[in-house]
Amino acid sequence: MKNRISFIFVSAWLLVLGGCAGVQAPIAITPATTPSGAPSTEPPAQPAATITPSAEPPTPTAPPGMQASQPAGEAVVVGPEPKPVMSGNRAVVALLDRAELDSKAGKREAAGAALERALRIEPRNPWLWLELAQVRLAEGQYAQAITLAQKSNSFAGRQLRVQSENWQVIGQARVAQGDSAGAEQALKLAAELAQQARQP
Repeated sequence: MKNRISFIFVSAWLLVLGGCAGVQAPIAITPATTPSGAPSTEPPAQPAATITPSAEPPTPTAPPGMQASQPAGEAVVVGPEPKPVMSGNRAVVALLDRAELDSKAGKREAAGAALERALRIEPRNPWLWLELAQVRLAEGQYAQAITLAQKSNSFAGRQLRVQSENWQVIGQARVAQGDSAGAEQALKLAAELAQQARQP
């Protein structure tokens, strides 16, 4: 009888131990202590954006209403020099305009006649002598063209531009005459005077 009671007591004790072993305590998982390889409850961190510096600085754009400056390296186009004021006399200006129209139309004799009339009004005007010298050069009267250009220079004073154009006429006339050395000297002087005339 004693042995039976002992068997029942041991059996009951084993059942209690077996029931305790079947219940597992919950395991708390925190993000800081999550073991390697275990799934995480937090979303994966996004990688930081990588900013690569541009190889060249951006090209500045002009604000609206303003034009951008000229790109470097492009050639600057220089327009022709404005036509000088050759006379303040209205009659002379009218004759100059007439001579210019006749010259463009190929009427060189009429152009020369208009300039000669203008010179009777203003005989010391260097521009008028230059214009007549250019007409004679176009007509092939090279010796007379040189004489007229030299006459113009005698009245030019410090007017470097008219002097430069006179020497240009003289140089071209000497080329036509076969005087290469004289032409070279005249054209070189014309270039030097033209450069001085452009300086402020």
